[in-house]
Amino acid sequence: MHTVAVVALDRVIPFDLSTPLEVFTRTRLPDGRPGYQVRVCAEHPETDAGAFTLRAPWGLDGLRDADTIIVPGTAAVTDPLSPAVGEALREAAERGTRIAPICSGTFPLAATGLLDGLRATTHWTAADALAAAHPGIDVDPDVLYVDNGRILTSAGAAAGLDLCLHMIRRDYGSAVAAHAARLSVMPLEREGGQAQFIVHDYTPVPRGSALEPLLTWLRENLARDLALADIAAHAGVSTRTLIRRFREQTGSTPLQWLHRARIRQAQHLLETTEHSVERIASQVGFGSPTSFRDRFKRTTGVSPHAYRRAFGRRPPGRTTPGRGSRPGRGTAAVTVDRRPGRS
Repeated sequence: MHTVAVVALDRVIPFDLSTPLEVFTRTRLPDGRPGYQVRVCAEHPETDAGAFTLRAPWGLDGLRDADTIIVPGTAAVTDPLSPAVGEALREAAERGTRIAPICSGTFPLAATGLLDGLRATTHWTAADALAAAHPGIDVDPDVLYVDNGRILTSAGAAAGLDLCLHMIRRDYGSAVAAHAARLSVMPLEREGGQAQFIVHDYTPVPRGSALEPLLTWLRENLARDLALADIAAHAGVSTRTLIRRFREQTGSTPLQWLHRARIRQAQHLLETTEHSVERIASQVGFGSPTSFRDRFKRTTGVSPHAYRRAFGRRPPGRTTPGRGSRPGRGTAAVTVDRRPGRS
């Protein structure tokens, strides 16, 4: 049986810790046997997990015979990596063990040097910090996960689930992975990358700002074909003055702000209505559905149709399962490796 060791570092993020536990322990082979034995390991008997204290059944020696090591994210990305943890991870890599951090778990793995020269990802809000701290890593902030063979990395939160499902598919094939995905109420493979989850909202300006009435007017007139001269005329200023005020108060140009506002409104309409893409393109002021699709994909990383599939309203009849039909309820317990003596 494939053994997965999940390393609970100090100040581990509970969500990132629980993701591999849930996914791998629920995985079943075609004959019904569990596909994985999962153990939680930590350097010390007790680990700070934020809202609670974790008592891991295994120490770092639980990594020695693991087939896969998961490094969940931690809230202490700037803290030095424990020498004992770093040595254990490097030794595992030398043995050919697969190592996969989730979210900010990329930072402790990066501190070992194992990611130098490789492409990697992390949560999009931490990508710049990772690149600055470890210039030898090719940081890609736009993808959900990166597979370098024995070393894999994932972006934030739910992207850890994408990564786990990807590894299941590598280990046991698409049918087993698809079943694990259904139990997690998750598509086996999502389109696009992290960009689709970034809210492209209006750039805030101070209340009472001279631009506030103009921005309100722009939001109310997104469907109009507005040129820079039209916006300046409504504001009663020259185009040069308009551009200067926008840069000072929003950090962007009037047309950049307008495009961002149109995409945000398009996201809202895709999420809350069943209007066609062509109708939405017109509603938010794009001259053609083609230009709308191009701009939307450049901004979010996915097409309008893919965005709607991920975040839009569900058709009638596609509701959540009824009481008693939740996947996994009533199933047999799965194999979790609990080492005696660490209770």
